[in-house]
Amino acid sequence: MKTTWILAGLGLLGACADKGGEPTPTRPDPAPIVTASTVALRTLTRKVTVSGVLIAREEAAVGAELSGYRVLRVLAEEGDYVRRGEALAVLDPALLDEEVAQAQVAAERAAAEYRRVADLTGTGVIAEEVIEQRGFDARTTAARLRDLQARRGRLTLRAPVSGRVLARSLRPGDVSGASGESFRLARDGLMELQAELPEAEFGRIRVGASVPVRLSSGEALTGTVRLLSPLVDPLTKLGRVRILLPAHPALRVGGFATAVIGANGEPAPAVPEGAVQYRAGGPTVTVISADNRVSRVDVRPGARGGGYVEIVGGPPVGTRVLSGGDALVLPGDVVRIAPELSR
Repeated sequence: MKTTWILAGLGLLGACADKGGEPTPTRPDPAPIVTASTVALRTLTRKVTVSGVLIAREEAAVGAELSGYRVLRVLAEEGDYVRRGEALAVLDPALLDEEVAQAQVAAERAAAEYRRVADLTGTGVIAEEVIEQRGFDARTTAARLRDLQARRGRLTLRAPVSGRVLARSLRPGDVSGASGESFRLARDGLMELQAELPEAEFGRIRVGASVPVRLSSGEALTGTVRLLSPLVDPLTKLGRVRILLPAHPALRVGGFATAVIGANGEPAPAVPEGAVQYRAGGPTVTVISADNRVSRVDVRPGARGGGYVEIVGGPPVGTRVLSGGDALVLPGDVVRIAPELSR
């Protein structure tokens, strides 16, 4: 009887053990939902910030052509806008006026003496040599008078071009010199920003492009790319760019300004910036295969612009990649793509 109870108990325990030992089936984790993008050809607009100094587009120098004359009046100041031919300064003509008066008398006398004998040519009354000499004297004194009158006109310093006076070195009472700069003008008042640009950017910028410029005073202007230098510094690999600026009272030669130049490149394979992840081994993108399995591929990023980054070396055009969030998946995982979030 006791044996029967023991066997029954063992049987009950065995049945319970068999029931509890059965493996419980597990449901597989759902594949994560991700956003995807495609490696596609895009024309990237990149922004390059440059800085430099303000210069006159073209300068004109004005100097006294005659030396030894005292400055009588200065008629233009720095900052004035002058017209072509306008008087900038006047030298004292007192010394030259006396020479002009004497030359005038000599010219009139020589002309009168020549007129008295001119009709006697060939008559033998007066030697031909005398007649020729008086004619020569008349022409010489007349030429001397014209020269002095021309010098008299050069005592007034005039603007060779229209423009803004950048500098003057003459003062009333100074004695003029035959060389040296008395005034410096910015032709037509035009100013430019001269800056340096990396050599690699020159091919992406076009002459005539509009450029936002900010002065050190905070004024914002819109300039135009006028010139891309044909020369590049062999050491720094920088070249000069000149940006023409509109007339503005805040513009001053030697001032500082910055410009943001937008450069359009050729179409190139590109992905959203968030698709490129920077790891210890270098930049990568997470590629999605045809069966939605992910893997990581090394890439070499290039230019950036408009939220995209150029893929210089990496998967070909048309390859699907994760747009971001690849920290949530591991290589070999299967993912689900949310079509409405993909691009």
